[in-house]
Amino acid sequence: MKMPRPSLRRMFEKPEAASFLILLMAVVFFAISNDRFLHPLNLTNFLAFLPELGIIALAMTLLLTAGEFDLSVGAVFAFCPVVTLLITQHAGLPMEISLLIALCLTAFIGLANGLFVTRLAISSFLVTLSMLLIVRGSTLFATQGFPLDSLTSESFLRPLLVGTIEIGSVRIHASLLWFIALAALFHYILNRSQIGNWVSAIGSNRNAALARGVPVNAVKTGLFITVSLMAGLAGMISSLRISSASPVAGDQYELEVIAMVVVGGTALTGGRGTIIGTVVGVLLIRIIRNGIVLLGVPGLAFNIFVGAIILTMLIVHGAISRNTSRS
Repeated sequence: MKMPRPSLRRMFEKPEAASFLILLMAVVFFAISNDRFLHPLNLTNFLAFLPELGIIALAMTLLLTAGEFDLSVGAVFAFCPVVTLLITQHAGLPMEISLLIALCLTAFIGLANGLFVTRLAISSFLVTLSMLLIVRGSTLFATQGFPLDSLTSESFLRPLLVGTIEIGSVRIHASLLWFIALAALFHYILNRSQIGNWVSAIGSNRNAALARGVPVNAVKTGLFITVSLMAGLAGMISSLRISSASPVAGDQYELEVIAMVVVGGTALTGGRGTIIGTVVGVLLIRIIRNGIVLLGVPGLAFNIFVGAIILTMLIVHGAISRNTSRS
């Protein structure tokens, strides 16, 4: 008779378990090392930045699970608010209409990525790297490289996306609530819906998924559009929060977003994804960035820590996968 495995062992076999343990250790380490780490002002600043990359990382998790990734998200992050402000200023349209037009353009960018990858069978690395250069270059050309005037237009978008509430001494932005709601939605899609099954099947074995009737090209194209839309929404949230639209915003965000997803336990090669792990990965990367700044480590050294953490997590996840397959 086969005995059930201990629940504790099953818990540690989950891809996000190791990331969660490292997150706890990081929180304890930085809390002990610097008394400003848990100060309400630092928590307020930390929670304000958290959702902006986190929202992109949620959508990127589904795309990576399907075996693809998008390097153009950092450029789209800057493109959407710049286009919104240009339309508002030069066409005199309300900001809500301008944002809707800008989001349609970001969806078109995602559609182009998806069609090039699925119809022409070009790797997503080459397609989205090219799109990064096209979108970033277009944004810089349209603005001549200068930030646009402050977003002073009154709109319901501001309280809707970046309005604040006070919880004790900590100020919470509405964007954090959007991040939590989107995390719940993407978790449901990946784990409870037919689309989630299709995404995992495509990432595990594309040809087998195709043979079983999964609309591979449509699913992948839809995921590219979703990632691009989330990048545009995150860029607009960031611009409304700081009341400025910069053509260089989001530079190298694509690498940081992929790092958040991979550190959380989603396989870079596709077939396995976890939204809970991505939330842990987002918290971990942002806490490390915040903590090393408080410790006085130069900000330029941040990538050293991120690279070391990604390498460590890949080794840990590889060891867990080998151990699971043997047992």
